[in-house]
Amino acid sequence: MKIAVDAMGGDKAPKVIVEGVEQARDLYPDLEFDLYGNPDAIKPLIKNDQRLTIIPTSDDITMGEEPVRAIRRKKDSSIVKAATAVKHGEADAFFSAGNTGAVLAAGIFIVGRIKGIDRPGLTSVLPIAKPGASRHSFVYLDTGANAESKEQNLLQYAYLGKFYAESVLGVANPRIGLLNNGAEEDKGDSLHKAVWQQLNARDDLNFIGNVEAGDLLYGKADVVVSDGWTANAALKATEGTAKMMLTLIKHGILNGGLRAKLGYLLLKPVFHKIGQTMSTSTYGGAVLLGLKAPVVKTHGASDALAVKNTIGQIRTMFRAQLIEKTVDFFTDNPEVDKSGKNE
Repeated sequence: MKIAVDAMGGDKAPKVIVEGVEQARDLYPDLEFDLYGNPDAIKPLIKNDQRLTIIPTSDDITMGEEPVRAIRRKKDSSIVKAATAVKHGEADAFFSAGNTGAVLAAGIFIVGRIKGIDRPGLTSVLPIAKPGASRHSFVYLDTGANAESKEQNLLQYAYLGKFYAESVLGVANPRIGLLNNGAEEDKGDSLHKAVWQQLNARDDLNFIGNVEAGDLLYGKADVVVSDGWTANAALKATEGTAKMMLTLIKHGILNGGLRAKLGYLLLKPVFHKIGQTMSTSTYGGAVLLGLKAPVVKTHGASDALAVKNTIGQIRTMFRAQLIEKTVDFFTDNPEVDKSGKNE
């Protein structure tokens, strides 16, 4: 398997990208990598060029650029050339830590959608924080690829999330939940009420009903489906709350005197374990599901560990034949593109 890597994308690129790729290369002997970017910046960072090839590019798409305009104008950028390699079959998957909008645009307009899928969904794997839960993570989509969605989009997300949970996370018959402002069937606006009915009518989905934002991390569902605007807002609110709590704990320790500092030293292993559980580096990147090949975007501030884990995630997707299963399903079930109504 060959992965096309945007080596110039991310806050700490190309250094952490090259480090993470080399770690993954050493761990997975069946992977090859094409590193797209500035050779003068990339080559000095490579310790061992085994199964690594540098593909020169002359343009960069920065974080602040308008995505669609950037991919149309900067044909020789690392994002566009890596995505184009996947389109032409020169690579099997595309990975980047760069401009999220540009990666999404390149995935949709260059790599291309699977026939039958209207709008691909950005998919994240998030941790389950409930002690004693049988699962350690759940699938969450769409986390921001589409600000507006229709009924059929959310129905398709349920199937895309189901296939990902089964193939990549190893969850049998995953529980599907709909993010809403209440647990009752009649909660939400007209869109969410209609989607509830569509999901509940499908015999091949293990639909468990609505999930409130406050219960996202408690493991009530293995797949949580939402429109991109709502899911992204809930995710950022959750991340903001976690950061605020860490800031308050740190402030309390630093200003709590000797007993607080001694208590921290005793609890340091616990804090470290919690940090590992909640770290985005542990779970890899966000996948744009619904495309003809794996397109995965990790956080711009990702470290080498996150890059390595994301590459492992891509490898699992490929070996599990996730794309092939998705194509087969939507080919055999064209009615899913009609909001669950039979043609």
